[in-house]
Amino acid sequence: MIRRALLAAAATLALAVPAAAEDFVIVNATVVTGDGSEPIPDGVVIVAGNRVTYAGPRSGVSSFETDLVMDAQGKWVTPGLVATMTSLGLSDVSAVSESNDSRPGKSRWGAALDVSPAINPASQHILVHRGAGITRAATVTSPSGSIFGGQGAIIDLGADAQPVTKARAFQIVALGERGARISGGSRAATFVELAEALREAVAYANGRWDAESAILPRADAEALGAVVNGKQPLYVGVERASDIRAVLGLKREMPKLDLVLLGASEGWLAAREIAAAGVPVIADGLDDLPGSFEELAATQSNVGRMVKAGVKVAINANAMENPRNLNQYAGNLVALTRIPGADGLSWGQAFATISSIPAQISGLGAKGGQLAPGAVADVVIWDGDPLEVGSVPTDVYIDGVKQPLESHQTRLRDRYKDLDESDQPKAYDW
Repeated sequence: MIRRALLAAAATLALAVPAAAEDFVIVNATVVTGDGSEPIPDGVVIVAGNRVTYAGPRSGVSSFETDLVMDAQGKWVTPGLVATMTSLGLSDVSAVSESNDSRPGKSRWGAALDVSPAINPASQHILVHRGAGITRAATVTSPSGSIFGGQGAIIDLGADAQPVTKARAFQIVALGERGARISGGSRAATFVELAEALREAVAYANGRWDAESAILPRADAEALGAVVNGKQPLYVGVERASDIRAVLGLKREMPKLDLVLLGASEGWLAAREIAAAGVPVIADGLDDLPGSFEELAATQSNVGRMVKAGVKVAINANAMENPRNLNQYAGNLVALTRIPGADGLSWGQAFATISSIPAQISGLGAKGGQLAPGAVADVVIWDGDPLEVGSVPTDVYIDGVKQPLESHQTRLRDRYKDLDESDQPKAYDW
């Protein structure tokens, strides 16, 4: 009995120890560095520990210092995809409220909400998206009871018990039509609420906050202190060009604000102003038709036109709970370059919108979302061009550790894909 207990304890301890990073080399690959440059044929990627030491043409390296050399046989090798504005880890079944932590509509707090303790690393959403090549993500609750959605976290999608790599990484606020609904039915009310909240945050940070006259709970005022001091980025959900310009005006009034625009369906109309302000954008992947009155000027060329004007643009998957189609949205931006009169992106530019640029916006460092010397070894091997519909990852490494790609979806697929009628349960006989 004692021996059995010791063996069980040893097995539990083994499961708790993180897998070690590998040293490996990938040869004969189409290598994508993720920095905006075009794919490299006959490329090589070298990983030592949890870092990339080389990614480039075969001619740039003479020898390898590891015995683990993998022949990609022409497959594509890329950095892991970086998803912004997700709810990964916050729900099991989004339509079942008891399992969904993404919308705290009845909470008395807004800005103070910290998503990190609520993230479930065993969520099937994390497993499914890891299998889709996403290795890092920003996850956050959606503004619902307050115009502030709270403080998002940066997570990695590795198979371990600690997904949060940076808690309280950014603050989110909803303006436009959604903010107007929450704050009383008018944009005018939204901007007053935002301005007053920031004013109270400044007062709190300077020791002049008055609890009796304040509109914010103390915890919200304290949380917004990092925003007004420029230590925490403020992600602003906004679509209409006039609303975008109003937000840029706020930046002029409070220069310390570290702003990021979300959505920006009409961003192309204010692209020069956005670029001049140095404000990055996390844009909807592809808005081909207006979905609301604040998106009347939506166009498929929105991202291409903003990039052409000098705006730093990452793309979002338009659905927080399902960003696994990011590579398809990026592929659509490449296709737009072949349509007369449309503005799209080159292949390298498009891939950067789902790798290095969202990594930079998310604070993952200058080499985040890239295959470059010194970059963290998030490596994905694809069976084809990752921006083509139908291409899927065959191998995913996070921090140099090979990841399992199984999920509830893949197990169901494998269980039922080869069944014939004789294998069906008797209940199907009728």
